Amino acid sequence: MPNWHLPEVLGMTHFDMKKHVPWWLKISLKLVLSKVPLPYSIWAKLGAFRHGDMNQPQRALNSLSVHATTADILDMQSAAPCFSRAEVAEVNVLELGPGDSAFTAVTAKAMGANKVWLVDAGAFAVTDMSAYQALFAFLRKQGFPLTHIQNPQSFSEVLGQCNATYLTDGVRSLAHLNNQSVDFCFSNAVLEHIPKRDMTLLARELLRVLRPGGICVHRVDLQDHLGGRLNNLRFSEAIWESSLFRNAGFYTNRIRFGEMIALFEQAGFICKVPRAVYWDQLPTPKSSMNALFSSLPDEDLRVKGFDLVLTHQGRR
Repeated sequence: MPNWHLPEVLGMTHFDMKKHVPWWLKISLKLVLSKVPLPYSIWAKLGAFRHGDMNQPQRALNSLSVHATTADILDMQSAAPCFSRAEVAEVNVLELGPGDSAFTAVTAKAMGANKVWLVDAGAFAVTDMSAYQALFAFLRKQGFPLTHIQNPQSFSEVLGQCNATYLTDGVRSLAHLNNQSVDFCFSNAVLEHIPKRDMTLLARELLRVLRPGGICVHRVDLQDHLGGRLNNLRFSEAIWESSLFRNAGFYTNRIRFGEMIALFEQAGFICKVPRAVYWDQLPTPKSSMNALFSSLPDEDLRVKGFDLVLTHQGRR
């Protein structure tokens, strides 16, 4: 089961999981559940596995707005926020890991996007039209006219009216995008879930599809997603990167702060970090970590999460 988002297990919220279930039991439960042959849609209905909370209208609008504000491409003087780029007449938007909905297609179009691509590791987005009708009502209440929405009757019609493409083959989906076709790319707690073996390809592909003057904004969560610590660093590379662990719903690629910056710089990006959050002290002792991580400096390991802004070298 591909996982680009933090799942929740057995109907518990992430807060409840952190409070009541130890990290080692969470791993055991998820390993067992991942072997039960049910499609993702059933797991989602049961509350066993979920890919984020982007099926909530306010959350979807906030996520896009926060990342676009970080990129400094929103005009906040209009009745409703809209994209504003001096360099181009139209803005093409790419979201990595939209999760349980295609709400970004609607919200980005409402903000004036020309074209929207949604790229995920599977077809996780809800297709029930009642969810999208609720989104339309919410956005109109926020002041968005939604002139592009003409009574769609299906999920595919929603995508069509938003000039949106939904691709579900993970990083390899980016091959469908033309060179220099994207003005703004964003993701929210997604980069850490992309398989480690695919990260170099992702960096190269993002550089290829980004237009001159384009910008990427990624919010990265470096906690272990087993309880908000660093217990994922206890395991050897062979165990953690095995197919068993990668497909069990708790996987993160364990790329640390400094390594992730270096990875994108080596691909050709200029990297800026406008926001970083640190633990006061390591939440998991180095003595419990695998040697691959225990040798890293505390300053690197103490980074809990950060915002990463990417632009082309020499372009901005």
